[in-house]
Amino acid sequence: MTELPDIDKWVAENDSRGRRLSGNVLGPTDAATTVRVRDGELLVSEGPFAETAEVIVGFDLLDCADLDEAIEVARTHPMARAGRVELRPFADLPD
Repeated sequence: MTELPDIDKWVAENDSRGRRLSGNVLGPTDAATTVRVRDGELLVSEGPFAETAEVIVGFDLLDCADLDEAIEVARTHPMARAGRVELRPFADLPD
């Protein structure tokens, strides 16, 4: 595995700018529990909701003015060099 550059520095930088609202490392997929309700029946299963080739190891919630700013912040994230960073806006949900 590629050694991850110092993520603490990235976190501190974005915390100090008031841009990083939250974030954390996620537990392993084998510790996941999936909950579904189908036809009123509760279905609980061990493991993640989807089997994928990708593994999500953590998240950072950022407050950026637009996609351009989010891309600039993401390009400095250590995972952009050691893996990849996915950007997602919050969904606009109807009232």
